[in-house]
Amino acid sequence: MNATPFAELSPDFVLDAVAALGYDPDGRLLALNSFENRVYQVGIEGDAPLIAKFYRAGRWSDAAIREEHAFTQELAEAELPVVAPLLIDGETLFDFDTQRLAVFPRRGGRAPELEGLEVAQWLGRLIARIHAVGARSRFAERERINVELRVRRSAQQVLASALLPSHLVSRYQHLTADIATILDQRFDAVRPHTLRLHGDCHPGNLLWTDAGPHFVDLDDAATGPAIQDLWMLMSGDEAQQAALLEGYGEFRELDPGELALIEPLRIMRQLHHAAWIATRYDDPAFPRAFPFAAEARWWEEHCNDLMRWLEDH
Repeated sequence: MNATPFAELSPDFVLDAVAALGYDPDGRLLALNSFENRVYQVGIEGDAPLIAKFYRAGRWSDAAIREEHAFTQELAEAELPVVAPLLIDGETLFDFDTQRLAVFPRRGGRAPELEGLEVAQWLGRLIARIHAVGARSRFAERERINVELRVRRSAQQVLASALLPSHLVSRYQHLTADIATILDQRFDAVRPHTLRLHGDCHPGNLLWTDAGPHFVDLDDAATGPAIQDLWMLMSGDEAQQAALLEGYGEFRELDPGELALIEPLRIMRQLHHAAWIATRYDDPAFPRAFPFAAEARWWEEHCNDLMRWLEDH
């Protein structure tokens, strides 16, 4: 994998890429917060700014990206508040020199106040409506949120990284193997129905306006259980959780057995996050953003967290 996958993205490169799609950039350019991909707000002469998103090489195939785009457009056509990529001459994904990109309309907003019960109900209704569309068909190219990929593959990626101190290798192997065994049992007990999901439904991907919430990024769209799109929006307050589930239930039934998957999904996300950092650390942006990952003590604490999870479950 290219250690500097976005080295070509100078300001002129970004502006030229957007101009090649038929727009007239006015020279204003703002880099937005993104590590996996690179995202820019680009001023357009006489019009609203656009968001240009450049995709990391080697992560998703073109087919997988187009499948995510098609799902987002399907949601938008169902009048759901998602920001879909702009369609230009029947296409949403473009090549410019060495880079793949898509452009989106800019949509502003603020972070939602998750503790509010009315907000929680609103979000529950919105996610249920997204899932109603997601259940209409299946992904063919996107990943599945399951133990094999989020635990076993993640563990192998960490074990293959030079970041994991040598004295922790054996411990990490055993901890992750034990966790995978337990999670296999938990998922077998629930046997959740799976569907097309947002996949990474955390507050950072959600913006609130006076008109309500909207989602701005489906880059991690995947197949998985419905609870995956709910648990990250649960504040920890029982009343808030109940309101979120009540709102969801107004539009779609949730199998109550899936609530038993919240803790499994939480530890799966933690393992997946560690692997994400480990596999991206050659990208110069990652050591700057996650300097702690180069320290043995962070991996020691990560192992301790895994041990505590095992002891509790």
